[in-house]
Amino acid sequence: MRSRAMRDVVDIDNLSVSFATDAGSVTAVQDVSLSVQAGEVLAIVGESGSGKTVTARSILGLLPETATTRGAVVLTSKDGGSTHDVVTLSGARLGNVRGRDAAMVFQEPSTALNPVFPVGWQIAEGLRAHGKYSKKELRAKAVDVMRRVGIPDPEHRVDHYPHQFSGGQKQRIVIAQALVLDPGVIIADEPTTALDVTVQAEILDLLRRCRDEFGTAIVLITHNMGVVADLADRVAVMYQGRIVEEADVRTLFSSPQDPYTRQLLAAVPRLGQGVARTQERAAARPQGWESAAPIISAKDLRIVYPGRLRQPDFVAVDGVSFDIRPGEVLGLVGESGSGKTTIGRAMAGLTRVTGGSLQVLGTEMNGVKERSFRPVRERIGFVFQDPASSFNPLLTIAEAVAEPLVVHKRADSPAAARGRVDELLEAVQLPKSFGDRFPHELSGGQRQRASLARSLALNPELLIADEPTSALDVSVQARVLELFDEIQREFGFAALFISHDLAVVDLLADRIAVLYKGKLVEEGTGAEVLGAPKHPYTQRLLASLPVPDPDEQATRRGLWNDLRAAD
Repeated sequence: MRSRAMRDVVDIDNLSVSFATDAGSVTAVQDVSLSVQAGEVLAIVGESGSGKTVTARSILGLLPETATTRGAVVLTSKDGGSTHDVVTLSGARLGNVRGRDAAMVFQEPSTALNPVFPVGWQIAEGLRAHGKYSKKELRAKAVDVMRRVGIPDPEHRVDHYPHQFSGGQKQRIVIAQALVLDPGVIIADEPTTALDVTVQAEILDLLRRCRDEFGTAIVLITHNMGVVADLADRVAVMYQGRIVEEADVRTLFSSPQDPYTRQLLAAVPRLGQGVARTQERAAARPQGWESAAPIISAKDLRIVYPGRLRQPDFVAVDGVSFDIRPGEVLGLVGESGSGKTTIGRAMAGLTRVTGGSLQVLGTEMNGVKERSFRPVRERIGFVFQDPASSFNPLLTIAEAVAEPLVVHKRADSPAAARGRVDELLEAVQLPKSFGDRFPHELSGGQRQRASLARSLALNPELLIADEPTSALDVSVQARVLELFDEIQREFGFAALFISHDLAVVDLLADRIAVLYKGKLVEEGTGAEVLGAPKHPYTQRLLASLPVPDPDEQATRRGLWNDLRAAD
């Protein structure tokens, strides 16, 4: 066990937060008491709306003006020289505490970074706010912290803009911003949600180094229990604004006490769970389905994006071959930039095929004309990654679900399609009355169910699901995955399920295909690909997936480090 100074850098005492709304006061956090010691990682977990982010933001006084806060949030500086109750601070005094005593790492680095300023300037912003430095000193400090968070060639890249960095590198820069003033505690709000498992493993490794090398305490907000097992020392479980359980990480995972904690852990998908389901699905299919003609057949598929402004062409998909038979689910996995979404879009006719062959429902996509593909498109459903941005905010849910029926002339108007819409909403376990609500009035899981209903409106023969659960809480994700599995069995459509979460793909897919830099490196059943991976990339992908067991995760982390060192 690591030795630590037994001193609290954060002490939250009976914190309650309520928000003024048009419908009256809403209590988000109630009587929460927590403490975080120097050099400790405290994970706060729970589903959306449990109050975990509100609790974390109160440490920095980042709540909106509509918030009413009671209780105390005491911050102690890293050297122990000053103590402040954040609840009582305002204006310049609050500004002095932010960045120096506590700093925030936001969920989405693309929105946290300003696109019009170089990253070095943005990293140095905190230094300018808290002291007087020359331009040379600011640049030197920015370069130093960039090097320490693992950005290659920091002397050169300090002048680059956010769009010139990958997602994982942008998250490193946001962490560098938080570290530059050497704060006592970092609040990391879902820091790995939008990242691939391999990049996520690197960011978790970096956060671990922040704790060990900088002596920084971390308050980790996450719904990924594998991340908790990998990084946390202690865990607080929140439900409906209250802490229902708090324990050290090993105790919580080995013997959870509260029913909600047990439910949360039971909802986590685990590798190996999919074998029985795959066998059940195969047994329910008609005899000889494996020899049926495929509805999707890719042979040496190649998709190239032409370069612009004298940049070379980018080969997104390079010589990929696979088949999907009627009623079969193919899971497509790989990191960002591997070509997963490009293949899905090409199957839906949204991206042009530049080489090889891609047969979709009997139509060759290489050189296809929109007019000839239009009748095929209504036989394909699409479930998008982010239902919030795929729904028109001005349409009700019923109007959005009816849209494919109206566009393809199966109904004259949304009102005429309402009967079919109600059937679809009930099929995805949403009350019919939800059809009269607007997208913003539904939770993330409810919106994803509505998105699934819309994709099924035309009784598709093929469903393309692009990361449909990556933004969902683990408990909501479990319900959506269960629903997807039930509906796939009931409707019998074939599906391409795109994800970077191997455990999720294992649950749903009959076969798994692994993409790496546009090439198909491995394909087979879940037992073959995940049980005995042959390609080094698949092995690395598997080792980088955090599992909800602290002891097993420590072993896997060692394996991942060995594979990365050998790469």
